[in-house]
Amino acid sequence: MKRDHIDRTGESPDSTQSHQPAPGPAAAPRAPENPQPAAPQGIRHAGQPDSPLPFGRPGRSLAGNPFVFGFTAALGVLTAWLLVQALAAIGSVLVLIVVSLFLAIGLNPAVEWLERRGLPRPLAISMVFAGVIAFFVGFGVAIVPPLTTQTAEFVDQFPGYIAELQNHPRVRELDRQYQLLERLQQYLVSGDMGRQVFGGLLGAAGKVFSAVFSALTVLILTLYFLASLRSITQFGYRLVPASRRTRIRLLGDEIIKRIGGYVAGNLFISLIAGVTTFLFLSILRVPYALPLAIIVAITDLIPLVGATIGAAIVTLVGLFVSLPVGVACLVFFIVYQQVENYLIAPRVMLSSVEVPAAATIVAALIGGTLLGVVGALLAIPVAAAVQLILHEVTIPRQDHH
Repeated sequence: MKRDHIDRTGESPDSTQSHQPAPGPAAAPRAPENPQPAAPQGIRHAGQPDSPLPFGRPGRSLAGNPFVFGFTAALGVLTAWLLVQALAAIGSVLVLIVVSLFLAIGLNPAVEWLERRGLPRPLAISMVFAGVIAFFVGFGVAIVPPLTTQTAEFVDQFPGYIAELQNHPRVRELDRQYQLLERLQQYLVSGDMGRQVFGGLLGAAGKVFSAVFSALTVLILTLYFLASLRSITQFGYRLVPASRRTRIRLLGDEIIKRIGGYVAGNLFISLIAGVTTFLFLSILRVPYALPLAIIVAITDLIPLVGATIGAAIVTLVGLFVSLPVGVACLVFFIVYQQVENYLIAPRVMLSSVEVPAAATIVAALIGGTLLGVVGALLAIPVAAAVQLILHEVTIPRQDHH
């Protein structure tokens, strides 16, 4: 019975044909006996094609983390504190740089005047700088010999002064009551006076050396700034965006021109004051007329109180000569100050910025408080520059809104 015929293998004779796989898609390959665990997303093993995130997906940003915010704030405060300390440490150097730039801007009009006369700029700078050096050399020659002479005379006459004190009745009475001469003798014999005098001499020598070094530094920096003033200003203008560069250049050139006019005008007014004082003191035969005239010229540069200081010094010296000479010096300076304030200064300062009197006083007080005499000298030109910016930039912008 063909239907019931079954092979011993348990398959029908036609099972070979009846169990053939139907044509269709290829069967999936068999999994290996020891499968590898699936790698996290973004991690690739050796031989795996490159992934756009080879080291995994980034985590949450720490921008809003309070710890990160506090650390960043503390780092900013520390950086600001270190910057302030650095500025305080180099404050004296910054003052020398600012003073040198100030002098270079003030001497630039004289250099440009010589250039307009046909001299090349290097030669014009050399001539102006030679004039500055000659002024300082003349000041030293005029001041040092009288000081040396007076000091030598005082040292020679010091024993005579002591003898006169001992013979004075009032001094004898005080010595009898308080033993002043005995205490003075003990102090002179002890080593305290020597240590104090030696320490004072060292301190004075250190200050003199520091002043000479600062003066040489200012002269060298002034020469450098004067020679490269144009390149410095052009480099500064290039730091400004091109859309605003033309206006900034015009404003900057005007500020430099007016500040230079202010400084040059003050120098010229001080020169007039010194020459006039020298002629007056020479007529009265006051000793050391040249040093006193130079002192008047230098103190006249100081705003507000400089002229008064110079007049007081010269008047005091005139009183030591005689009472009429002292009174004549006082009258001379009163008259001269009126002439300078109402006739000389307005004509000389035509090219500079007119600063209101209140702004002048406030600027001089602030500058003097911050940097002393140097701050008072720099304050008024800075106030003039600020006034120009306010009139040309700030006020027109506010008027258009």
